[in-house]
Amino acid sequence: MERTTINVEKRGEVGKGVARALRRKDIIPAVVYRAGDSLPVQFSKKELSRFINATSGEQIMVNLHFEDGSSRFALMKDYQIDPATGELLHADFFEVSLTEEVKVTVHIAIVGEPIGVRRDGGILQHLMREIEVECLPDRIPGRAEIDITGLEIGQSIHVGELKLADGIKVLTDSDEVIANVVAPAVEEVAPVEAAAPETTEPEVIKKGKKEEEGEQEEEKKKKEKEKEKEEKA
Repeated sequence: MERTTINVEKRGEVGKGVARALRRKDIIPAVVYRAGDSLPVQFSKKELSRFINATSGEQIMVNLHFEDGSSRFALMKDYQIDPATGELLHADFFEVSLTEEVKVTVHIAIVGEPIGVRRDGGILQHLMREIEVECLPDRIPGRAEIDITGLEIGQSIHVGELKLADGIKVLTDSDEVIANVVAPAVEEVAPVEAAAPETTEPEVIKKGKKEEEGEQEEEKKKKEKEKEKEEKA
């Protein structure tokens, strides 16, 4: 495992006010944890920022070199960034022993472009970005790489397919899906409603009405003629 050395000083005073005063001097407050104990320390902002930017989320063994000449091996546990300004605020490390196994999270890096995306227009879903492993500190991988070039639409790649060095135990469930390729969503087109046919009165009905009206008119004329005959009689 890759190692780097960072200069660090023990910090006597603690508290929010002290931390703010240190940051104004471009010094970053931090804490080193070990077996339930904690040691307040401080780093040069420039040096610690360079380390964070260089590792890009990878697990790197750090040799913390103190002003009295002593050293401690540690891994960065976390760091805080001001969401408004993006300035580094604080960092946490945990001390490790080279003879004791530790549990850490390791970033998963997918490599290649799936054939299901390149050839068939599928969509890659990167579902898991880190796994938990257990091993000796000097065997912690910076990241876990997996090649996804062969993935076709409908296929997925799982934690159990990761290839790590001997002595590294993966604690994450081997059936967990790291990435898959799905078919692109097809936009459904709403069916066009057929226009309702215009209601047309059947010809036979129209004809029937005209004939009925004619018969009534004929009957009326007939009655009028009979009435005229009776009056003349």
